[in-house]
Amino acid sequence: MPSTERPAQYVSFFLAGEEYAVSILRAREIVAYDVITRVPMAPAGVRGVLNLRGRVVPVIDLSSRLGLPPTEPTRWTCILMVEVEIDGEPALMGMMIDAVSDVIDLAPADLEPPPLFGARMRLEYLAGIGKVGKKIVLLLDIDRILSTEDLLAASFYPEEPPLAELPLTTDRGEAPPQGEPGAEGAPVEGSGGA
Repeated sequence: MPSTERPAQYVSFFLAGEEYAVSILRAREIVAYDVITRVPMAPAGVRGVLNLRGRVVPVIDLSSRLGLPPTEPTRWTCILMVEVEIDGEPALMGMMIDAVSDVIDLAPADLEPPPLFGARMRLEYLAGIGKVGKKIVLLLDIDRILSTEDLLAASFYPEEPPLAELPLTTDRGEAPPQGEPGAEGAPVEGSGGA
């Protein structure tokens, strides 16, 4: 018996050569990449803020949030404005993306749960997989990706450095002098100019 459920619409876009999508119900508008003001001590993955017709909107580097290399702006780079809920209130946030692709329709039969392996990102950020002909589109869980708790946690708990970068200790438990001052930590993302 064929499904009577109507297809859901998604806005698809590209990041690092892969196609992703979010529900069109959460997308508000797409704006050209413009001046983004960096905010000191912002959580990891937060590119800064922009002025959208008099409203200050935070902008997330979606590639960074997904564990991919940070987005380098090009002529196709744009910002997808999405609505999220923060502390029970609706809020507008921008997601920096490489390029917009299309609006796609996905019927329930076109949707699959996230895979157990093989994705180049944290699986909890995936809402599912969409099948569009022979093409696969990764459907993102916007609430999880843009959760303020996750953004703050990322800024306070950076990834552990590889073992080769950990300082050795002497038999008294002290670290030997390092060759370069300030080598004990990696630079905070977004602290330099770009």
